[in-house]
This record gives sequence, structure tokens and C-alpha cells, in this order.
Amino acid sequence: MHTATAPEIRIENSTLTDITEIYRLYRLAAEYQRSKKTVVVWPEFARELVETEIKENRQWKMLINDQIACSWVTTFSDEQIWEEKNADPSIYIHRIATNPLFRGNNFVFRIVPWAKMYAKANGKQYVRLDTLDNNTRLIRYYQDAGFQFLGMFDLKNTNGLPDHYHNVPACLFQIEVD
Repeated sequence: MHTATAPEIRIENSTLTDITEIYRLYRLAAEYQRSKKTVVVWPEFARELVETEIKENRQWKMLINDQIACSWVTTFSDEQIWEEKNADPSIYIHRIATNPLFRGNNFVFRIVPWAKMYAKANGKQYVRLDTLDNNTRLIRYYQDAGFQFLGMFDLKNTNGLPDHYHNVPACLFQIEVD
């Protein structure tokens, strides 16, 4: 009798050797956004930005059997998006990109417990993320994953933010760390 073994799932920092795969996931995410006819589609992100995030240990990957299933970025400050709320001790999650081979696995539900532990280990009170425009399906998904939807906000200063942040409202979400 053959028994199936559970896949090995790990979360760890991305390395510079992952950059080609990270960009592939970003391009596929943008294609997916276009196919769903969303208002906001990810632009091509500057390579220097991603390299810096990797060097600062802020670019993460979830591996399933040693294959990148998804990636994301964390930061401890997000002043342009969160404005005065940025003063709250928080981690901010950006650019969750899923490998299409693993789509439908609800990775945000796996990222949340990791993010809460990571936040707590770094003395933070909140895990936060944002999405753009009124994507009701994504809003509901983040709420189902445990995030409180704080509402839609027009950003006051988008200078220096990636292009997709311009001229659309930001939907803000947070989870309080236990």
C-alpha cells in the first residue's frame, strides 16, 4: 500500500538567485490581473528595488517541495500609503505573487500566521496590507484570511510609489497581533 506524504512547506528569505523566478511571478500576476480586467495591473518593478529588498532580507518565498509557490515583501514602514497610521508598530506586506502551478491554495491563509509571529518577534502590533481600487473579491478574500478592512482611502502623496498607486483609492487592511 502506498501512502501519500504531505508536501514540505517552508517560508524563508528570497536570495538573489531567486530574482528571475520572482520576476516571472510578477509578470504572470500582471497577466492574470489583465485577464480578470482589473483596473489596476502591476507594472514592471525596478530590478534595483527587488535586489535591495532581497539584500535587506525583506523579500520572502514560500517553498513547496523546494519550488517557489509564492513570494511577497515586508517592510516596517509604509508612510505614503498609511500616512499617520504609519506611527503604529506594524509590518506591511506587499506584492504577494503566486506561482500559477499553485494557484487556489489560499496562501494568504498560510502567510497570516507566519506574519503574526514575525510581527510579534519584531515588537510589532499589526500586520497590514493594501490593495488598490474596489476589488470586492480580493477585499472579501483578505477579510476571510482574518484581516479587518479599514476602508478605501485616496492617497495624498504618490510620488515615488510604483505607477499602479497613482489615481486609484487604496484599500487598507490590518490584523492585530495577539
